[in-house]
Amino acid sequence: MNITLRVWRQKGPRDEGRMVRYQVQDVSPDMSFLEMLDVLNEKLTLEGDEPIAFDHDCREGICGACGVVINGVAHGPEVTTTCQLHMRSFKDGDVVDVEPWRAKAFPVIKDLVVDRGSFDRIIQAGGYISAPTGTAPDAHANPIPKSDADRAFDAATCIGCGACVAACPNASGMLFTAAKVTHLGMLPQGQPERAARVVKMVNQHDEEDFGGCTNIGECAAVCPKGIPLDTISQLNKDLLGALSSGKLD
Repeated sequence: MNITLRVWRQKGPRDEGRMVRYQVQDVSPDMSFLEMLDVLNEKLTLEGDEPIAFDHDCREGICGACGVVINGVAHGPEVTTTCQLHMRSFKDGDVVDVEPWRAKAFPVIKDLVVDRGSFDRIIQAGGYISAPTGTAPDAHANPIPKSDADRAFDAATCIGCGACVAACPNASGMLFTAAKVTHLGMLPQGQPERAARVVKMVNQHDEEDFGGCTNIGECAAVCPKGIPLDTISQLNKDLLGALSSGKLD
C-alpha cells in the first residue's frame, strides 16, 4: 500500500507544533503501525531529516508505553494498543493523521511523545497496600468471592497507556484512577487504606489538571484492556463512603 501520513511535529515543549505530510510507499498490511513509522524514520534519517519521536517499549500490548491519536481516535480504528494495530486496518491511498495525546496533564515533550508522569504521581498518592514482609502466604489463606476477584482482576489489567484521557472530551483520567482504586479496594489486602486511598488518589488526579468526569463513556470505548465504565461508579461509591465516614488516614 501507499499511505499518506500527516504527523504532528514539535521540537520541544515550548515550541510551536504543526502537521507535516509524508508519503510512505510499499507498506505491507502485515506491518504494525509502529513498524510503519520505523520505515518512515529510516527514510527520514537517510535523507538527513529528523526522525519522528514516539513512545514504545514492549510492542506486545502490555507495557502501555505506546499511544498516539490516529485519525482522531486514541490508538486508532481497532480497540487495541497502537503497537498491536496493523496496517491491514487501512487501505491503499489512505490519508492518516497521527497526533499525540491531547491533555493539559500530558504535556508534549517532542513530536508524539508526551509526559505521563501525572499517572505515576496518582499511583504514588495511594496505589499501594500495607503488607508485612516475609514468606508469601498460602494462596487460600484469605478466601475471596469469585465476583470480587474477577472485578479486581479486570481493573488490574489497566496498563496506564492514557487512551482514556486522550479520548475524553474533558481530558479526565478518572477511568485510570478508578481502575487502580477498584483493583486494590476489592481485595482484603487493600482494605486498611481503602478510604484514604480513594481520597488521596482523586485529590492527586485533580491537582494534575485532569478534567472532571461527566460519564460520556469515550474512555471505556477506546480502552485496549476493556476496563468497564462502572469502575468509575465504584470509585464514586468509595469516595462518598470515605468522605462521609471521615476515615481519611
